[in-house]
Amino acid sequence: METALIITSILLILFSVLALYDGFYLHIFKYKLHNQSESKTEHYAHTIRAVFFPAILYFVFLKEDCTISFIIGLIIVALDILVMAADAFIEKDSREFMGGLPRWEYILHLFVNGFHFASIAVYLSIKLNIKNGEIAVLPNIDQY
Repeated sequence: METALIITSILLILFSVLALYDGFYLHIFKYKLHNQSESKTEHYAHTIRAVFFPAILYFVFLKEDCTISFIIGLIIVALDILVMAADAFIEKDSREFMGGLPRWEYILHLFVNGFHFASIAVYLSIKLNIKNGEIAVLPNIDQY
């Protein structure tokens, strides 16, 4: 249990650092995607995901005593996946002004999203109890 919480924390930190670098530095300062007409939708997708992240942190990871809040968090995770898929779909057209998405930034996106969803998956593995075909949300995982 403790190992899974440490792994989840490390993954969240890695995600946060890389997402900050990608979303804030690369997108806003270096490439100024918000100023490119082709990139407006991509910029909005990243903004939506930036709003989803604290909500996911709160509802999935921090608010442990309420199953309804946890389910709300999982719905936000599902919405985040949909926005990520739409973002990935439009990214090729969004970056035509700069000759396409640089390969290294594509790899960065793989790591950012990998760390993000791996942290959620590891946390779900300790938060959910699946037994006899039923799923139960375990309360207060820090007390185990």
